[in-house]
Amino acid sequence: MYKKLLFRDIVKLFFISYRTDQWEGDVKTDTLFKRAFNDALLLTSRLRDGDPIPSETMLAAELGVSRTTVRKILQTLTEQGVVAGTGRSRFARASAGEVLPFPEAETVPTSVQVEKQFVEWMLRGDAKAGALINELDLARQFKVATTVIREFLNGFQRFGLIERRPSGGWVLQGFTHSFALELFEIREMFELRSAREFSSLPESSPLWHELRRLRQEHIELLSEIETRFQDFSDLDSRFHRLVNTAVPNRFIDGFFDIITLIFHYHYQWNKKDERERNEVAIREHLAYIDALLSRSRSAVASACRRHLASARQTLIRSTSDTGSVA
Repeated sequence: MYKKLLFRDIVKLFFISYRTDQWEGDVKTDTLFKRAFNDALLLTSRLRDGDPIPSETMLAAELGVSRTTVRKILQTLTEQGVVAGTGRSRFARASAGEVLPFPEAETVPTSVQVEKQFVEWMLRGDAKAGALINELDLARQFKVATTVIREFLNGFQRFGLIERRPSGGWVLQGFTHSFALELFEIREMFELRSAREFSSLPESSPLWHELRRLRQEHIELLSEIETRFQDFSDLDSRFHRLVNTAVPNRFIDGFFDIITLIFHYHYQWNKKDERERNEVAIREHLAYIDALLSRSRSAVASACRRHLASARQTLIRSTSDTGSVA
């Protein structure tokens, strides 16, 4: 059932995000460290031997972590010979041997992994409104505890997207056209702000390397669109999540999970012209990425608005055709 998105509902989402932090516990902290360590390793790899290492305050802002985490990263880099010196006299050691980054799978929070797997489960299985969801089956399939699945599902139950059955288990609900459009307004507000800030990031930011890597992935997918068009869903999510990391905000991060599930995948539930729509979206992403790389705030705003307007029209057509996204 549709529930009007009120301020109290958004506050509830913030608490959902907080609880997610709790059940991930030390695992999330370890994941955050590994992600930031990889970013720091990339940053230092661009320095010449003897170049000064940015201050702890600058690194904390650049990596999006606390100074405590930065100190742990610097200590690890020092132990591995990548960094030398102490305090404000630290400098890069280009002569250090090869230091391997942590595997990408270890840098992704459990909540993000579950979100990705859940969406893939819906898309690949062509899930519709009324589909039954079994916690135990998903836990086994995703290789996580049932409590992790339960917390994830509870986050969407509050808005009527998923409903718990009295006899146990869950059922996937549709969501209305009006509900989707209200959430879309929030997505536009968040992303336009983040896109503008992204264009102002310093060249040393690891986000630029990740953006260029995603650009190449878009080009590769476009060249194989006939057979790999369904792979766009994951690429779409990673690109928009990257844009939003330009403005770290714990509340937006928590809310992004809801936005991702509904708006980065909503049109996939409507299989009509899926390949063609994904190709158009990829080309829009590439124009968006090139605008970001140009660092022109006006070009970024234009490309961002153009892509979001296209996504909005896709949403309108999808929900109008079916009455609800299902």
